[in-house]
Amino acid sequence: MNRILEYRGLRLEIPENVYFPSDDTYLLIENLIVKSGDRVLEIGTGSGLVALIAAKTAEKVIATDISPIAVKCAEKNIQMNHLSNKVEVREGNLFDPVVEGEKFDLILFNPPYLPEPEKTTSSRKDWLEIAWDGGKNGRNLIDPFIKKCSNFLKQGGLVQLVQSSFSDIPKTCQNFRKCGLQVEIVAKRSFFFEKIVIINARKK
Repeated sequence: MNRILEYRGLRLEIPENVYFPSDDTYLLIENLIVKSGDRVLEIGTGSGLVALIAAKTAEKVIATDISPIAVKCAEKNIQMNHLSNKVEVREGNLFDPVVEGEKFDLILFNPPYLPEPEKTTSSRKDWLEIAWDGGKNGRNLIDPFIKKCSNFLKQGGLVQLVQSSFSDIPKTCQNFRKCGLQVEIVAKRSFFFEKIVIINARKK
């Protein structure tokens, strides 16, 4: 049975095996820097909520997800909210769905960042688990994302990344700087033993 989310004039239907927007999602939304005319890429769109919020201001949003279930969910929510003319959903991992030559003013990513011990091949993960499982050190997708993101940014373009204290915030900032990006932590929120931050990394 689908769960219903109503937020900022939007209505979304979200199945059980798609990540339901949580504190990290809302922290990103509250700190979005989207300008009129921007072309935006959101990686790991899940329900499509962040893409829909960005589309209210941006010229065009490309929303991607590795999960075919999430892709169908996001497409349905975009249609329900009459934003199909501004949001395009594509299936694939990280930057794989990006067309050659496409560059963006803003790239958004709320990655799987929770450390999870490696599992045997017999214990297959479901799509919901993949949405939060960051691998042994929580950085299975964060590090390859950082290495490639600059290639898809326009000059002066911005990355906004959600990061947990469980997966080494200083290392993320350092790796962005190694790639020539200017880095700033612009928001943080603490939950018991975990801190979640929004990292802005801008292409000079």
